[in-house]
Amino acid sequence: MSAHQELAAALRELEATMRATDQWRMAQPDPTAFESIEPFCADTMALPQWLRFVFIVRLEALVDAKAPMPAVCEVAPAVEAWLAQSGVRGVEGQMLIRAVKTIDRVVTEN
Repeated sequence: MSAHQELAAALRELEATMRATDQWRMAQPDPTAFESIEPFCADTMALPQWLRFVFIVRLEALVDAKAPMPAVCEVAPAVEAWLAQSGVRGVEGQMLIRAVKTIDRVVTEN
């Protein structure tokens, strides 16, 4: 399996995880929210919004274009911090962290 195929599979897993944990159904952020210069658009979006409307979309575009992978991907620590802050615990939180860690690994190793 190529790196792009592996990333595509990992992105599908993240989407499935977000759907299974009720973190997929949400309103699309206002167009101005995408103009944020803060990491993870933290000042304009909740982290699940950023994952769905920015992270997944950008990485899917990278896969479709078979573009080079970024040198490093370290999103899992931000997800862990968001989960701790928002009080999400247990299996749902662990599923989300695991899915993002897989993406981090695939991108960083390739």
